[in-house]
Amino acid sequence: MIIGRPKDVKSSEITPESLYLNRREWLAAAGGAAAALSAVGGSAFAQDPQPIGKPFGLQPDDKPTPWQDVTTYNNFYEFGTDKSDPAQNARNFKTSPWTITVDGLAGKPGKFLLEDFIKPSTVEDRIYRHRCVEAWSMVVPWRGIPLADVIKRAEPMANAKYVAFKTLMDPKQMPGQQLGVLDWPYTEGLRMDEALHPLTLLATGVYGRPMPNQNGAPIRVVVPWKYGFKGIKSIVRMTFVEKQPKTAWNVSAPQEYGFYSNVNPAVDHPRWSQAKERRIGVFLRRPTLPFNGYADQVAALYAGMDLKKFY
Repeated sequence: MIIGRPKDVKSSEITPESLYLNRREWLAAAGGAAAALSAVGGSAFAQDPQPIGKPFGLQPDDKPTPWQDVTTYNNFYEFGTDKSDPAQNARNFKTSPWTITVDGLAGKPGKFLLEDFIKPSTVEDRIYRHRCVEAWSMVVPWRGIPLADVIKRAEPMANAKYVAFKTLMDPKQMPGQQLGVLDWPYTEGLRMDEALHPLTLLATGVYGRPMPNQNGAPIRVVVPWKYGFKGIKSIVRMTFVEKQPKTAWNVSAPQEYGFYSNVNPAVDHPRWSQAKERRIGVFLRRPTLPFNGYADQVAALYAGMDLKKFY
């Protein structure tokens, strides 16, 4: 549907989660709920929500990282470079109404409101391992839809080999964009087969709740076999292109951050080893698994590639 402007939703008017299948009401409510949840630690809850969803690629000792850590230990440089900055600085970030542009080599381009961009009937809860290039990790219960669902509806042309993404550019709301840390706005991209893989998620929530602002509200990418910076947040544009798109960290520091960014314990970051990782909330480090433990599902995507060259 072409853009229309819905009414803003006050926190007092948030639709109960049990009614989320009513797509317009639930998704409009998600913006208000995310604002309420963006307070440090999600203090709107008397107790931590319980993790829900189907586990994907987890090891026997993988336990969901507590809500408090998932929502207060974040990389989201648009709101600051310290891990605690996003929860502090994203409290008033406005995520409703939210518009997403689909363009490039697409048969059905357009500008869409979030509630028209996703189909709630395909919303799923999945528990994924999440690995950061800084050698820490989490186990996160995400809520979202397969990216493939949106791509197929956009009808990409035969010469569309990649999908490029762009984050909102709004320095007034996102104070980190006033700093020269990166060439803003944040951009990322995936090869088409990566984007269409069933594990690749457009996440709209976490722990069964609407996405908190500091975690990438209202919609972000999750690619569990790649380092976390590939999971672009607060998406406003999705563009189908023929050539490999430029990505924020690869442009900023190409010797440190490759386009593919697959979790590979054999390829060290220039400033630290990737052979082991520290699970947030756990003292001892553990060995890093190739493709973050998803090798059985995704290694075939890179058959014949030199994974040290294409890091």
